[in-house]
Amino acid sequence: MKQILPRGSKKLLNAWAFYDWANSVYSLVINSAIFPIFYAYISMKAYEEGKVPEILKDVNNESIIIVTTAIAFLIVSIISPILSGIADYSGKKKRFLQFFCYLGALSCIGLSLFSFDYLWLSLLIYMLALIGFWGSLVFYNSYLPDIAFPEQQDSISAKGFSMGYIGSVILLIICLVLIEGGFYPKDGLLCETSLENYVFNLDPVQLSFILVGLWWMGFAQYTYRYLPLGTKKDSTQVKNIFTNGFQELRKIWNNLSEDLQMKRYLGAFFIYSMAVQTVMLVATYFGTEEVEWEEDGATMGLIISILLIQLVAILGAWLASKLSRKLGNIKTLIVINILWAVICIYGYFVVSPLQFYITAGFVGLVMGSIQSLSRSTYSKMIPDGNPDTASYFSFYDVAEKIGIVIGMLIFAIVGELSGSMREPILFLIVFFILGIILLARVPKIKIKQ
Repeated sequence: MKQILPRGSKKLLNAWAFYDWANSVYSLVINSAIFPIFYAYISMKAYEEGKVPEILKDVNNESIIIVTTAIAFLIVSIISPILSGIADYSGKKKRFLQFFCYLGALSCIGLSLFSFDYLWLSLLIYMLALIGFWGSLVFYNSYLPDIAFPEQQDSISAKGFSMGYIGSVILLIICLVLIEGGFYPKDGLLCETSLENYVFNLDPVQLSFILVGLWWMGFAQYTYRYLPLGTKKDSTQVKNIFTNGFQELRKIWNNLSEDLQMKRYLGAFFIYSMAVQTVMLVATYFGTEEVEWEEDGATMGLIISILLIQLVAILGAWLASKLSRKLGNIKTLIVINILWAVICIYGYFVVSPLQFYITAGFVGLVMGSIQSLSRSTYSKMIPDGNPDTASYFSFYDVAEKIGIVIGMLIFAIVGELSGSMREPILFLIVFFILGIILLARVPKIKIKQ
């Protein structure tokens, strides 16, 4: 019989945090490192050779992937309330976590076929990978108040992010060894895949995407072994379990009128997260377009920058956990947002590789800190013992995803109008300043420590 671990159990907490180790390879390899560089090369090549669909010929190559990303986040924001409601009332939250994990992992494997020769199918696979990753996080994050006591949540949230950064760096290094071992073409960054020779001529970039999927699915099994299936809620008064998720969101929205602290925190989170996630999603594309790399130095320079971000982020997550104990969660988040605003101001003027490396180092520091602390701060605000954790975190994730959609679309529109990826950074600075102001308005009610 499977052992049911009690709340606060070290083994249970470690198993939960280990999912970050499993899924963070998507964030690094697909979202930040190899895939963006791969896409930048094949998209520029496709435009040069006239292999772009007629409807997209006047659109910047980066805008295609940015808008696709925004659409995927919009889909997640729509389906997560439906599924979180079903998860709450079925008592099978872990099954939904597994479904999205496998959807994302298998789609990462499918990205090894990405090509402008069949662009619409390729973009669909890219969207499914993103939906799988972010959809799984809705259910993964909602476990935090279920498995950890309030005093454990800052540290275990930081530990999860730290494990994710370490695991993803390990796989990225493996991928880079494979690529450097004989893949780089002489006349460009990365090769475009070919469906015809896929089976017999698997190149290291294709293999990298496959390894992401296998890593994600494989290591997630340790998490699934110990996480509880979920707590089943009474559904006798529920008319429609499929629409109940939206009703739950409306109930939480109504509850916010009685919980000023959570209401103002979510408003601040919505604004600053819009900027944070946009920076993380477009950073590599910015590096390929706006930084003046030496000839043939862009690929390795970007990889080094991304590795730097990941390694420094481990320190950032740990520092945020320690600083929050002294200053409190909200004050610490204000400090981090101030640093983000300063980084964006500096980033607007970045031209040289050295400037980009400096920016990357500071982005890593604040990236790790703001993600882990934002998650644990919200978790502490949820009433202790509340059975609606999936619905609460669905609300949190919907706010985040809608913010990302707005942020990405603003970035794409301003980028299209200006013909540069620099001007949109000015809007991100405004979002961070607004986030600071809104955080300062969060009532000084004691958050559970």
